[in-house]
Amino acid sequence: MGKVTGFKEYNRETEPYRDPALRIIDFKELYTEHNESRLQTQGARCMDCGVPFCQSNNGCPVYNLIPEWNDLVYNGRWQDALERLHTTNNFPEFTGRVCPAPCEGACVLGITSPAVTIKNIECAIIDRGFEEGWVTPKVAGDSTGKTIAIIGSGPCGLAAAEQLNTAGHKITVYERADRLGGLLMYGIPNMKLEKDVVERRVQLMRDAGVEFIVNANVGKDIDPAALVAENDAVLLATGATLARDLPIPGRDAKGVHLAMEFLTANTKSLLDSGLEDDNYISAKGKNVIVIGGGDTGTDCIGTSLRHGCKSLVNFELLPKPPAERADNNPWPLWPRIYRVDYGHAEAEEKFGDDPRVYSIMSKKFIQDDKGNLTGIVTVNVDDQLKEIPDSEKTWEADLIMLSMGFLQPEHYINDALSMDVDGRGNFKATKQDYRTSVPKVYAASDCRRGQDLVVRAINEGREAAREIDRDLMGSTQLP
Repeated sequence: MGKVTGFKEYNRETEPYRDPALRIIDFKELYTEHNESRLQTQGARCMDCGVPFCQSNNGCPVYNLIPEWNDLVYNGRWQDALERLHTTNNFPEFTGRVCPAPCEGACVLGITSPAVTIKNIECAIIDRGFEEGWVTPKVAGDSTGKTIAIIGSGPCGLAAAEQLNTAGHKITVYERADRLGGLLMYGIPNMKLEKDVVERRVQLMRDAGVEFIVNANVGKDIDPAALVAENDAVLLATGATLARDLPIPGRDAKGVHLAMEFLTANTKSLLDSGLEDDNYISAKGKNVIVIGGGDTGTDCIGTSLRHGCKSLVNFELLPKPPAERADNNPWPLWPRIYRVDYGHAEAEEKFGDDPRVYSIMSKKFIQDDKGNLTGIVTVNVDDQLKEIPDSEKTWEADLIMLSMGFLQPEHYINDALSMDVDGRGNFKATKQDYRTSVPKVYAASDCRRGQDLVVRAINEGREAAREIDRDLMGSTQLP
């Protein structure tokens, strides 16, 4: 619980990001070096709250033992803190960087005071663990003779692979991209998660015996039915990769792109050539508009700034969130409040203002006689999303990114297997056992439940691994 009176003595102090004026000139991570003394002080703020909602379902989806490792950090027992952290979370170096920290939204201290800096402490624990050499491969248990194919190497697939490997099963992970990590590799830009962090963890899993195959597009290049026949189980961890589009007039204009087209091409070019191959969608010198908020929209903002865009606007359909929790958004639910993320701060640094425009609806893309995007027409809307008369406006734009979330998984795998989907187009499987309608085939995370957080993907990968192990062996020791 940290120091008994620490929550009264110390104020919340988060680890700062690098100066926005400096960080927008490169794609290095945003984060500054960990300050051990400051983090121990922040650990001291963890109070004896009786019921730690931070590690409840409203808080941490993997049920991290947060009060325990806060106390261990406060007392300088970093290696013990790492052991407790790894008990519930396979990849804290990912969540410590990219998770929005619902745990902090559910922190009991947060009812009356700023929450404990849980995310900063988590990231510092795992980074210290790697620096000290405490993080080692999770060696496989005695071989069970069972083989399992996992399709998708995002956080869900990786978590399931690591868990099942420790149970003694032979694991092969298939990834359709040329690099491993799924959205961790190509969906999250380098400044939030440098790719050597992902590759470091994947190498540990290789060293532990997990086999990875890249450029393996199951359902197109590889017959999924053959994988089912050849293995004792198959886990689908493909993600929800069908993005929500914006089918308004002019959608075919050259310069309108889905957010993931923009982000994926940028990261691949960055890793392949340091952006020297020009094989990406450049925002340099362009008037950029990002339609849609959330993490992906912010990532489009940050990437565009690093390219050197001429101007930048971010359209948000919904009204501006309140500064404090609304009455219908009580603790310990995730606080739906106004926040300034890294990309917003960077845009303000460069252009002098927050880039977001709220309560605005896109009506028509404008293009020239050669089909090139030149602008977009919008209209303002009220709180019920009804158009406000005489509020039409035309915005200049050379590049527009659509960042409005994801709908469902792509369907060529389940079509090949004649597998059932639910009413939203997701692979039909329950959270109780993760079984699909096809024997031996399981589905977990975004392809099963819809787009969600990295930490929920890890949770479902762990749970699916446990149920697969139980089905194959009759019982399971996996958590």
